[in-house]
Amino acid sequence: MIALTPLLFSATLATVFGLVIGSFLNVVVYRVPNGMSVSHPASACPNCKSEIRAYDNVPVLSWFVLRGKCRDCKTPISSRYPIVEAATGAFFLIVAIRFWPTTGLTYDAVHIVSRLLELVAFLYLAAISVALGIIDTEHHRLPNRIVVPSYAVAVSLLGASSLLTGDIAGFVRTLIGGAALFVFYFGIAFAYPKGMGFGDVKLAGVLGLYLAFLGWGPLLVGAFAAFLVGGVFAIVLIALRRVGRKGGIPFGPWMLVGAWIGVFAGPAVFGGYLSLLGVV
Repeated sequence: MIALTPLLFSATLATVFGLVIGSFLNVVVYRVPNGMSVSHPASACPNCKSEIRAYDNVPVLSWFVLRGKCRDCKTPISSRYPIVEAATGAFFLIVAIRFWPTTGLTYDAVHIVSRLLELVAFLYLAAISVALGIIDTEHHRLPNRIVVPSYAVAVSLLGASSLLTGDIAGFVRTLIGGAALFVFYFGIAFAYPKGMGFGDVKLAGVLGLYLAFLGWGPLLVGAFAAFLVGGVFAIVLIALRRVGRKGGIPFGPWMLVGAWIGVFAGPAVFGGYLSLLGVV
């Protein structure tokens, strides 16, 4: 038996990692919609074209040190950069707390590796959630460059986690859940193509994999929450006359919000619902 690393250390590590990933996501949300490479050229000021120095690329801190301006030409730097970095760091912290085994318990090496794979998988989901949420809000697109590879990542990490512990049924449920949510959204898009794009359909399959991995309850709660939260938001915008009844509102961000509601609250909400029905 191997003693687990204290939760505080792992949560701190996840937060720092999240800040770094948040810095990279700022590159992703700018370059991917524009068809640019995320690896080259190096980040530079859009005004004077000066390459960003390594010491000016420290998440959150550098923006405050530079007072929100380019070191060379003093062009203002959007506050979105530190906000995305800080938000991603906080997101990673919450995910680490949710998925790290209870402090003080001990597990054998196989279960530790399984839980680490699960944690990495959901940290990946957190990262693409931030990127896709911003891109879909600004461009009404869910780029294939982010969504499609996520299938391989989810199946590989979640599948390996299940198979390591011998949970074959859990792996089968994961695959069925992903396919089911994909087909459900495909049916909606086919019936009402103006209301839902195929990008939403492809994202649904990814979210279905993650939610079904946690159980049928989280899958159902996550799927329903997307329509509930998205519908309430749309009603509010219409009431405030910020958008017309036929105005286009990207649904991807609400699919992601609903999925995370399913991740964090799905078991409790579904269990409470079954209790009301007298099933449990």
